[in-house]
Amino acid sequence: MAKARASLRNVEHVDVHEDDLKEEDAEETLDESMDPLEESGHTVNSSDEEVEDAVQEDMARFEETFEGINKRFRLINRIGEGTFSTVYKAEDLEYNQYDNSWDIDERENRKWSSPARRQRPSRRPHYVAIKKIYVTSSPIRIFNELELLYDLRDSDSVCPLITAFRHTDQVVAVLPYFQHSDFRDYYRDMEVSEMRLYFRSLLTALRSVHAKKIIHRDVKPTNFLYNPAQSRGVLVDFGLAEREGTDWHHCPCHLSDEDRRYKAAHSVYAQTQQSGHNITSYPKSDTRSSRRANRAGTRGFRAPEVLLKCTQQTCSLDMWSVGVILLTMLSRRFPFFHSADDIDALLEITTIVGRKKMRETSILHGQVFETNIPSYSESGHTLEKIILWCTGRTGEKTQPKKELDEDEKEAVQFLYRLLECNPAKRITADEALRHPFITKGFEDNEMDEDMVDLIEA
Repeated sequence: MAKARASLRNVEHVDVHEDDLKEEDAEETLDESMDPLEESGHTVNSSDEEVEDAVQEDMARFEETFEGINKRFRLINRIGEGTFSTVYKAEDLEYNQYDNSWDIDERENRKWSSPARRQRPSRRPHYVAIKKIYVTSSPIRIFNELELLYDLRDSDSVCPLITAFRHTDQVVAVLPYFQHSDFRDYYRDMEVSEMRLYFRSLLTALRSVHAKKIIHRDVKPTNFLYNPAQSRGVLVDFGLAEREGTDWHHCPCHLSDEDRRYKAAHSVYAQTQQSGHNITSYPKSDTRSSRRANRAGTRGFRAPEVLLKCTQQTCSLDMWSVGVILLTMLSRRFPFFHSADDIDALLEITTIVGRKKMRETSILHGQVFETNIPSYSESGHTLEKIILWCTGRTGEKTQPKKELDEDEKEAVQFLYRLLECNPAKRITADEALRHPFITKGFEDNEMDEDMVDLIEA
């Protein structure tokens, strides 16, 4: 679909040169998205309000530098600004000249139109999102994102690629425009019943993505455009996504328990321990090469295996990010984790899971975790206690003990499956969609639709 439309519009394809591929492979890069709070502040979901002068100037520069873009699209507003790209809302001026099977809203409108009207071209304005990818992005990154979007073109709840253009060194991707609400405007007021619908939509998207062995790597609220009124959302921004197995190297987490124990018992750390040295000491001459692993993502949403530099990361790391979103909603705190670096991030997780669990998780990936900070307990804290504390329900010691309601308890049980430190034991997107926390929301929604049908009848 995307390739067909691109050829119809007679535009240049994105070329990736072999030299660029080799250069990129030789580098170790840390791809980190913008801070969640800063990023949310750059998200706009309304073109009706007055466009700021700075945005007008930005769009004017874009039209000047990208020849012919204003003949195909009318730029309306800047609706997103991230680390690697800027997104604009625009009207598609050539909408009726092409096949637009990607347009869900148009399909719904035509479903209820008369046969004669369906044959006529649509006269209402049609909007798209134009993603301007910064020229500082490497060719392989741009090619990878467009290729993955094309592969996911028919996936449920995933934003499809309409087409892509290139002018000199500037590349833009044209995507559908989806009406959505800012996460900060609704997450504090969400009932558990509404959370069920939110995560059903998000997990539907991830099931499609993971079925193709693609890791999104940057699952977070600003990358899931959700419309509470329709209980529908779409997963966007595959700029950091990769295929599972890309640049894999051996990691102990994929060994059997017996082999892992043997390896740990014969490790440099074990030998240091046996020699009677202090646990914080280092070998005099360490000939081991440094560990390099993909740590792309956003602070606060990275899974433990990413922070511990696992070299065989899987789609399960996206499920940890889903858990962080659910924890954010239940605790009414955004962002929940807000660390400055990977070490702080590990310590934040340790506060919850405890030192014992973090040591086990580190050994799983062939790493050693030690801390002498006395405030970190051995067993950590339960998620129930953390949510009660965050929502101000711990109360006075003399008052009756407050507990989560039944819906919250069910949500927490689901949350434990998501925030499982061992990626092999973490729930998958397909399993999550069959979990009672999600299926109950589906049943409740079906009952509501049945009631509407009865009323209309």
